Amino acid sequence: MPITRSAKKALRQSIKRNKINLKRKEAMKDVVKQVKKLKIAGKTDEAIKLLSSAYKSIDKACKRGVIKKNTASRKKSRLAKFLKK
Repeated sequence: MPITRSAKKALRQSIKRNKINLKRKEAMKDVVKQVKKLKIAGKTDEAIKLLSSAYKSIDKACKRGVIKKNTASRKKSRLAKFLKK
């Protein structure tokens, strides 16, 4: 456990940021899952409409440092490729 005041504050910040990052990551994963489920169900038009929100959540996670830039690009590319099938 931290002893100094600054170490205690750093721990509080770390815990807070971890919760926020997990929420962002889960939100990203949920939208991607929704898009994939719609495509599998045969509702391609609805999946394409939801694609922009999936891109938005992926970009936001990348911007905030939850995932890396190349990971975001790979996820978007694979999602678009999946919808094109």
